[in-house]
Amino acid sequence: MNNKILLINDLAGYGKVALSAMIPVLSHMKYEIFSLPTAIVSNTLDYGKFNILDTTEYMKNTLDVWKQLNFEFDAISTGFIVSKEQTELITEFCKEKSSEGVTIFTDPIMGDEGKLYNGISQETVELMRKLISVSDYTVPNYTEAAYLAGCDYHEEGVEQTELEDIINKFRKFGAKSVVITSAKIKNSDCKCVFGYDDKTKEYFKIDFEEIHARFPGTGDIFSAVFMGKILDECSLYDATERAMTSVRNMIKRNVQILDKYKGIPIETCLEEID
Repeated sequence: MNNKILLINDLAGYGKVALSAMIPVLSHMKYEIFSLPTAIVSNTLDYGKFNILDTTEYMKNTLDVWKQLNFEFDAISTGFIVSKEQTELITEFCKEKSSEGVTIFTDPIMGDEGKLYNGISQETVELMRKLISVSDYTVPNYTEAAYLAGCDYHEEGVEQTELEDIINKFRKFGAKSVVITSAKIKNSDCKCVFGYDDKTKEYFKIDFEEIHARFPGTGDIFSAVFMGKILDECSLYDATERAMTSVRNMIKRNVQILDKYKGIPIETCLEEID
């Protein structure tokens, strides 16, 4: 088993998202976890008011120190990135580590429901393509996948062949295995996760029924479980299915919580991963 995982993502002081959600999950799965915060955020953004501290200088200095100390990792996961400078820094770091045999996971957090998040520009999309080009596993949602592939977003759903086309564009700029979450097949009542396994050279689709309760951080939980299962030598299909099941069960257990802006109280339901 690959034991040492570096998580590059933001850290929220109040709320279970990003590092605050991923660290408990992967620690429960018996991995040794290290972190490099891209930003320190006062609370989840859903509350409407928040403060963000950009940690770019800290990141640059930290990576220099780690290089001098010869710290090594078996896998690296990237999440929310706040600036062009950070994207370039992280891309170069991942490119170097990939050449040394480190497994690279990317979650290109940029938007949802057909729109980019505030502050995310077309330049960010271009830079994210370069980061994805060095990844072994990429897990965009459908919105992010459409932007990265330069395709139109279709709220009503798409044909399966369109999802294959999107993935093929990812592969052309260097991505290996790709898993698109929250996609909708046209004329279907269900959403699905659609993926391509670079090892088997096969596409796959897993349908799911949406639970109408919005928790921030569920994508981070999915990414963490998915990564843990991949590194435990599960197939891409099985890792995806296990991550979907874990997230679904956690949402069901907590659907009655009034303040959903905090995210899922992850420490109370880690057994759903097992």
